Amino acid sequence: MTEQDQADMLATIGVQSTEELFRDIPEAIRYRGVLPMSGALDEISLLGHMKELAGRNADTDSYASFLGAGIYDHHVPVVINHMISRSEFYTAYTPYQPEISQGELQAIFEFQSYICELTGMAVANASMYDGVTALSEAGALAAGATKRSRIVISRAVHPEARETVRTMARGLNLEIVEVGYANGVTDLAELQAAVTAETAAVLVQSPNFFGCLEDLSAIEPIIHGVKGLFVVSTNPISLGLIEAPGKLGADIVVGDAQPLGISQSLGGPTCGFFAVAEPLMRRMPGRIVGQTTDIDGKRGFVLTLQAREQHIRREKATSNICSNQALLALCASIYLSTMGKQGLQDVANLNLQKAHYASARLAEQPGIALAFPAPFFNEFVIRLPEGTSVKELNLKLLEAGVLGGYDLGLAYPELAGHMLVAVTEKRTRAEIESFASRLGELA
Repeated sequence: MTEQDQADMLATIGVQSTEELFRDIPEAIRYRGVLPMSGALDEISLLGHMKELAGRNADTDSYASFLGAGIYDHHVPVVINHMISRSEFYTAYTPYQPEISQGELQAIFEFQSYICELTGMAVANASMYDGVTALSEAGALAAGATKRSRIVISRAVHPEARETVRTMARGLNLEIVEVGYANGVTDLAELQAAVTAETAAVLVQSPNFFGCLEDLSAIEPIIHGVKGLFVVSTNPISLGLIEAPGKLGADIVVGDAQPLGISQSLGGPTCGFFAVAEPLMRRMPGRIVGQTTDIDGKRGFVLTLQAREQHIRREKATSNICSNQALLALCASIYLSTMGKQGLQDVANLNLQKAHYASARLAEQPGIALAFPAPFFNEFVIRLPEGTSVKELNLKLLEAGVLGGYDLGLAYPELAGHMLVAVTEKRTRAEIESFASRLGELA
């Protein structure tokens, strides 16, 4: 901005100086010093400075990561970044005009199709913000569909997801009942006792927060026996090996697509998926893309069931979601199309085998034991020697170039001294063995 530009702008809005813009702020509370920051830098110096700052991050390019708990260090094929920067995908964020948004609409349609195949459900939407908010939206949908106000959720569900569900419930005047876990999975006896004729839905996660696989076929009759809805949150990579929740009686299946080719980005953003059985289709939050034909009979794609809460009947809406994570859903679609069915099975199998190899090596270390006997996918819980501080242990691992597991004592006081360890397809045998021996020495 030149001095003349500044003078013209001030004249246009009718003030004499920049200082006058702040006249409504009392003089006594204005900051009169010089802010403690560096002076102007030239471009080369600025880039160097920013690179030095970025270098302080303990990222997974430089550290072997055994940290999961919702965000995972999976391989991101290089083709993804090339594809998502193509203009036909990159620009049409809100594809209300199908005639100029066919690329984006097709990408969303493919995402929906993949999610339906993975989850075993009839209909999926065009993505959610993330897996946590998708689960809370599922609870809201269940309450609206059943006209009941009681939600039962397992304590083996991600702690942040449970907090978000409670936040949603407060606004909708819903009652949230948490049931405990036994041996790393939902306590079925406690669940049976908590489910009543007033229960709208049971919310579980499988693999759950501890990495353990829930017995969905045992949970399904408990909630369906009272004509409530069965909501399952899942890890999409695990569906390369285990049975789809839709085939086991789930009414709503949600999850986070981050493992499907979306980088960790130091914690987000990610992309949620949301799939339902056909009777619930019109209650689904967000948007849906459908396939049609144009006037010449050619295949085309359009937004369908558009009379949604962002357009009309806001007072009757069960959701305020009117957006989607289009670019990140595209990442997931490219990942799945690149991997193919066999590739996804192979990646899932690598996660399973490497996690079990790591658990066996860790269990060999003096004072370290597996906490739960339940089957697990690519995460598991280890119990450290009595009095061990997971925080201090992780700081020592960090000095050795390793990102240790999640300190479960932060969210589960009864699990102080327990670590949640994640092992993905990226971890090598050497990294796993080094982690196990070093953890054994430190503990």
